[in-house]
Amino acid sequence: MPTVVVGGSARDVGKTSLICGLIAALPECPWTAVKITSHDYGKPTPIWEETQSGQGTDTARYLAAGARRALLVTACDGKIPKSDLRAAIADHLWLIFETNQLQPLHKPDVILALIGSDATESKPSFAAVVQRANAFVYTSNSSLSPTLENDTLPVFALPNPEHISLELIGWMRARLGLPAPSR
Repeated sequence: MPTVVVGGSARDVGKTSLICGLIAALPECPWTAVKITSHDYGKPTPIWEETQSGQGTDTARYLAAGARRALLVTACDGKIPKSDLRAAIADHLWLIFETNQLQPLHKPDVILALIGSDATESKPSFAAVVQRANAFVYTSNSSLSPTLENDTLPVFALPNPEHISLELIGWMRARLGLPAPSR
């Protein structure tokens, strides 16, 4: 089961937009998109499934981008309901997570570390994402991009979160074992 994780340096850095862009760019993959959050969105259960596509919530945006399913997982007191999460995704072959919490995930195939403007304070949980990242993605307003260029991992620019670069899409296809799209 291919698993992708997108973690971000801060809130509102573009994680959801990046995930939506990846889902749309890889339409042959039957994605189940999962947002893991510590924020209480007032849902009746810790794992809630979105059923309506649109722009109102992150999970609705996943569906609008082409995800087959979208789940919101609330980590109460920082604890993810691991057994419930495993049960909810057990039959899903293509998983993409929006989270900095890597503990409940069994060896993701791809971990993307999204770095935004350094004007915002970095989340402490982002350090774990950086340590395990397979690639860095930076937004156009990040001054951190030159320092990343010297790293041994691939670095991709994200000047517009709604349009993923062909380089990033090609790299993702290779990492996930997908053929190049036919022309």
